[in-house]
Amino acid sequence: MPPAVRALRGATTLDVDSSEHMHERVQALLTEMLSRNAVVHDDIISILFTATDDVHSDFPATAARPLGLGDVPLICARELDIVHGASRCIRVLMHLVTDRARADLRHVYLEGAKGLRDDLPE
Repeated sequence: MPPAVRALRGATTLDVDSSEHMHERVQALLTEMLSRNAVVHDDIISILFTATDDVHSDFPATAARPLGLGDVPLICARELDIVHGASRCIRVLMHLVTDRARADLRHVYLEGAKGLRDDLPE
């Protein structure tokens, strides 16, 4: 299969809204997304982060820079404030170039976000 643009999803939650804790959780999520899908730096086009309204301590994108992703286009946005939505939740949409089929990508949901997409294979 020739290389194509694909999107990889992931999410995690925070136990507390602190910059250090957010960096730990977001870095763990990004590391797992890259590892589980054998994604290398040059495969990544951009990363979109969203955070729920109860996250105020830092921008999730700042956690990506120490992983060597500072030259990748990163952007943060607010998640919809849904009544029964996950709290202190960070979601990721990573755009990449890969020769893998869409069905072969493994999306990553960690911590309290594990139940968000239990229909997806690990």
